[in-house]
Amino acid sequence: MVIGGGVAGENAARVALGLGARVEVLDISPARLRELDARYRGAIGTRVSNPYEIAQQVADADLVIGSVLVPGAAAPKLVSEEMIRSSQPGTVFVDVAIDQGGCFEGSAGTTHAEPTFRLGDAVMYCVTNMPGAVPATSTKALTNVTLPYVLQLAGQGWQSALESDPGLASGLSTAEGALRSSEVAEAHGMEA
Repeated sequence: MVIGGGVAGENAARVALGLGARVEVLDISPARLRELDARYRGAIGTRVSNPYEIAQQVADADLVIGSVLVPGAAAPKLVSEEMIRSSQPGTVFVDVAIDQGGCFEGSAGTTHAEPTFRLGDAVMYCVTNMPGAVPATSTKALTNVTLPYVLQLAGQGWQSALESDPGLASGLSTAEGALRSSEVAEAHGMEA
């Protein structure tokens, strides 16, 4: 089961499907679920995410991957500790959202050296900076995505670059010594 049908969730689902698993993807966007259903021709189950559906799927899952992202904000806690503790013994919970606080109650950041811990009979995998396992590849990917923005900022200056690119402007967290993002402020208990 994968909670969150974005890039990370889709890739997790695709790998699990390739390994022969029965996969269910839960997401709050019906349009995204239709897109996944069409792309994988029904091979991946899709369900609209809500507390009832999450609880039902967790109860029956061998593997739960939480990959929800609210840009700039803390991840919502979608799986309760009670759900984790009452899951089937040996169920593995992978919290891809751990860098944003995690989407499972009871998640705590782990390392590549000690990647798991037990919560009841469940195995929790909450490695922060998961891409750090493949540093050369992840650095190239990050550089390919961010370099155009760096060049834009360097060529135009930050204010002109933000004015000309709404996508870039939406990523502004701080400027001139002030916190500008309400989502980041909320995640840290501050005011913007």
